[in-house]
Amino acid sequence: MRRRRLRAALTALALTTAGLTALPAAVPPAAAAQAPAPPPPAAAPDWSKAVVDSTMARYTPTSIGGWSYPVGLYLYGQYLTYRRTHDPRLLTYLKNYVDRFVKSDGSIDQSFNNLDSMQAGRLLVILHHETGQDRYRKAAKKIRDRLATYPRTSDGGFWHADNSSRAHQLWADGVYMVNPFLVEYGEEFGDSAYTNDEAARQLAVYGGHLQVADGLLKHAWDESRTASWADPHTGLAPEHWCRADGWYAMAVVGVLDAIPANHPRRARLLDIFRHLAAGLEKYQDPGTGRWFQVMDKGSRSDDWTETSCSSMFTYALSRGVRQGYLDPHYAAVARRGYEGVLAELSVGADGRTDLTGISVGTNVGDYAYYVGRTRATNDFHGLGAFLIMNEQLRGD
Repeated sequence: MRRRRLRAALTALALTTAGLTALPAAVPPAAAAQAPAPPPPAAAPDWSKAVVDSTMARYTPTSIGGWSYPVGLYLYGQYLTYRRTHDPRLLTYLKNYVDRFVKSDGSIDQSFNNLDSMQAGRLLVILHHETGQDRYRKAAKKIRDRLATYPRTSDGGFWHADNSSRAHQLWADGVYMVNPFLVEYGEEFGDSAYTNDEAARQLAVYGGHLQVADGLLKHAWDESRTASWADPHTGLAPEHWCRADGWYAMAVVGVLDAIPANHPRRARLLDIFRHLAAGLEKYQDPGTGRWFQVMDKGSRSDDWTETSCSSMFTYALSRGVRQGYLDPHYAAVARRGYEGVLAELSVGADGRTDLTGISVGTNVGDYAYYVGRTRATNDFHGLGAFLIMNEQLRGD
């Protein structure tokens, strides 16, 4: 009898305990019901604004440097950021830089005897567009007029510079130094009949000489075959330097955006661009998403991924897809490139951005020369290319 009563008591206790332990699952406590929802994900940083703010904090319009293509490239990227943010400080800074060189009567103390010196001419077109001041038109026209007497190869390509050490030479860099300026000048001043045709011609001539079977472009070509780097049979430089191809990639996109759909050289430029895009996909580093300083030799231990050209290729591929020039699958190639470049960006203890892995300015050379170039931080080649890329991809 006692055993039966004990068994019954244990059974009742077990049932009571089971009911108590089941209660919280069936009826949630009031505190749990009132728990706050998780916060929304933080917005992505505005890296363009961060880079521009950091650069303007490091340099004044006077201390940023002289009239040059690297500064011109950076300030063009700053202008793209201004167009989105409408922060007046960015345009004022650009104007104060240019006004160091352009006098009130429109004169500018530049001879424009090399293509590099023409790149910052884009800022003249921008300032005319933004302010309407005629002095910027007059200064820009000096470049336009200089091209009428500027030396060319036998098939019409602009020499890289009007001097004996660059005579008869086409450098892939040069197409970006003059052709974006040309098409923008033509649109702003009603001169597109000439400027669009000249820009398309230059890209076709350069592409015809520099592009090889894998789609990549050699850095340079010497029609005279006398340069120390020139192959005696082809006239070509020995290597595919990444930023040279990057300059071309950005230039061809800009010119395709400008010329009409029925332009006689449009099909040729699209063909060059599509072959280049295939080469870019082939030689993209699968580990980082970036591209190597010497593009087709990334398997060598001393080759390294370079940030400015990676930004340029990322921009060109993304823009090419968006404009319908390239197959949509290149968007994924651009996305990998974008993530690879962002990995080179950081914020220092001073709160300013640092962009690393940028090759300093480079002449034509051999493999050892390219891989031995200084890897700089915050070099304007990289900052400008980054801003152009980021303004293209930040919303994707």
